Amino acid sequence: MKNRSSRIWTIYTGILVVFSVLIYVVSQWGSHLEIPEVIQTLKNASPQSLGAFDRFLETVGHNILEPTAMLLLQMLAILLAARFMGYLFAKMGQPTVIGEILAGILLGPSLLGHFYPEAYQFLFSEASLNSIYILSQIGLVLFMFVIGMELNISELKGKMSQTFVISHASIVIPYFFGMLLAYFLYETFAATYAPFLPFALFIGISMSITAFPVLARIIQEKDLSRTHLGSMSLAVAAIGDVTAWCLLAAVIAIASTGSVMSSLYTIFFSMVYVLIMMLVVKPFLKKIGELYKTDELVNKSMVAFIFILLIASSYATQLIGIHALFGAFMVGVIMPPMSNFRRIISEKVEDVSITLLLPLFFVFTGLRTEIGLLNTPLLWAVCALVILVAILGKFGGTVFAAKLMGEKWKDSLIMGILMNTRGLMELIVLNIGYEMGVLPPAIFVMLVIMAIATTFMTTPLMSFVDWLMPDRDRVQDRIHRESLGIFKALVSMGNPENGMALVKVAKSVLDGSKNSLTLNVLHITAGTDINMELEKELYKDSFLDITTEANRLGIPIETEYKVTDQVSHEIVETTNKDDYDFLLVGAGASLTRRRRNPVYRWLKQITVPWIHVKADVFYPGSLIRDKTRYFIENAQCSVGVFVNRNFHEIHRTLVFLDAVDDLFLLRYAKRLIRNNSNASIQIMDTNDLYTSSPEVAQAIINLMKEFPNKVKMCGSTLHETEVLKRFSLMTISYQAWNRLAEMDSNALEHIPSTLIINKKRSRFH
Repeated sequence: MKNRSSRIWTIYTGILVVFSVLIYVVSQWGSHLEIPEVIQTLKNASPQSLGAFDRFLETVGHNILEPTAMLLLQMLAILLAARFMGYLFAKMGQPTVIGEILAGILLGPSLLGHFYPEAYQFLFSEASLNSIYILSQIGLVLFMFVIGMELNISELKGKMSQTFVISHASIVIPYFFGMLLAYFLYETFAATYAPFLPFALFIGISMSITAFPVLARIIQEKDLSRTHLGSMSLAVAAIGDVTAWCLLAAVIAIASTGSVMSSLYTIFFSMVYVLIMMLVVKPFLKKIGELYKTDELVNKSMVAFIFILLIASSYATQLIGIHALFGAFMVGVIMPPMSNFRRIISEKVEDVSITLLLPLFFVFTGLRTEIGLLNTPLLWAVCALVILVAILGKFGGTVFAAKLMGEKWKDSLIMGILMNTRGLMELIVLNIGYEMGVLPPAIFVMLVIMAIATTFMTTPLMSFVDWLMPDRDRVQDRIHRESLGIFKALVSMGNPENGMALVKVAKSVLDGSKNSLTLNVLHITAGTDINMELEKELYKDSFLDITTEANRLGIPIETEYKVTDQVSHEIVETTNKDDYDFLLVGAGASLTRRRRNPVYRWLKQITVPWIHVKADVFYPGSLIRDKTRYFIENAQCSVGVFVNRNFHEIHRTLVFLDAVDDLFLLRYAKRLIRNNSNASIQIMDTNDLYTSSPEVAQAIINLMKEFPNKVKMCGSTLHETEVLKRFSLMTISYQAWNRLAEMDSNALEHIPSTLIINKKRSRFH
């Protein structure tokens, strides 16, 4: 093996030497072909005074202004700003789209251009914006294709009565108010820009649009997907989405031709286009979808065909005069109904469109949004009026129609709040109107501010209505549980394997003789930009093994899946909102070798407030002061944090008593013995409580009498590795864990799987 390696390197060296010599020879031959006069002219043209490094800097300066380099710099600035602002707003519990829209405004003339005009002109000069615009339009085409795929028309067939009325009322009523508002705004703001009809139609459609993707994500985050309110809201928004885009196509046709009569040809060919897509292309795609169902079969040729169809459809609608986005939307709608096929195709498109190209659209919108145009109190008053009319029209129209259809007041109000969400879809409409010269700059700015305001207020208003009108069914369920002695625990799992361990632990330590245990297993995927079809797959895969294990153990179980950027906050909010008796979460396994690393030990000593070093889960800096502390301080019930160290089954359990307040652990130990025939308990009394506290002594004696030969005292310490290896589980109070970790973190080096419990309010414990 060694000789073979030497031979390879000898050949490699020989090739380099031989061909380096040959290259040198060729270069010398070529120098004789040069024309001396031309070479001298070139030397005279280059500055002789510049040194080598100065020439390098000159080259760099030239390359910065090169169109490709400038485009890459613009995209880098846009993506960094969009991701940062999106992250901030996600932490505030707001849709990330709001942060991305504001990132565009911050990079535009309203902020960057106002305070740093030189930097703004360098980064976003007028001549360089055309490339950003074209890429943003491609991103929009791909995005609308994905939106069309997420809109499953087949699911709306059974909801076409009430939802149809509510949906169209939520469009027609605000549309009327929008046109009425346009009547008062036209003479002052738009008379020199466009005829009244196109202006009024665009104001109307901007008042009636709803951002279906943002609404769907809010419903998912609020855990409303499986409720009557959630399904109704999704159906209303979906029908409204289709209606609004068809209406927009007609508005564009009228605006581009100038009159209703002139637009009849555009409308006629638009109807022909829709019929061809529904009656010819859709059946053809359905047959293709039946053949290409798996990732293996959906190859590059299939993806290329879908892209060709997408581009051809977008091009056709652009030629007709109803915008390329409508063509992209239609292709998404007619995609085969097989969820797996849609998921595979959307996964190949969505990441690029949403994370790379769509932020370019936000920033391009921000570059057009010059808030400085609203430079008088009158203009800001008009802006406030626009926002008020938009809210009253959309919110009021939806609530009015929903109440007429027999919905409860609370559901009607929340539905109205959800429909008032405009987000990205509103910006698309506004940009179309701006590009067509129908919306003047000042009105465009007002409508962008309206889109941001109405989207921003959705989540806070929903929380306010939920607080103002608590769900009576939830209160009655709480009373019913108390009367039946049901102990309801929430198990939050990070992955299915750890979830099975959590279910076993919950059965062992929470299922008592005086109460009946029921579990709700919650799994949360971090992020808010996961495709809906992928969510269905994740939901199915996440709970398959958990449900099987719960059935084997005989535990009633419910499952819940959510997608959010605020995982810990969502766990606590779910716990408190549904009034659980116990929260059980996983802390993962220990990687103790990280703490032995000298670099890590050095970093751990640094106390810089803005630098966070991710520590070992057994070090209080991460487990106690981070996730565990958040759960314990904010959850209104008892909390158990399970540290999984290759946990399989419970047999020998160590109960760690450090103070009199830790006596509640013996009640958990009693359940553990009852629920596991092979389980035994050893009590580690670290502070000699057995002799110093009669209360502790009596409790231990009673437990030994109730379970003879299964309860013993343990004379060892946590430093005895060989002793700790005999145990499959340790229970310890949060306070004891905290004290032990602060004083002697090495004591936690070799402990077994551990359940850390913080005792709080409980009906049965």
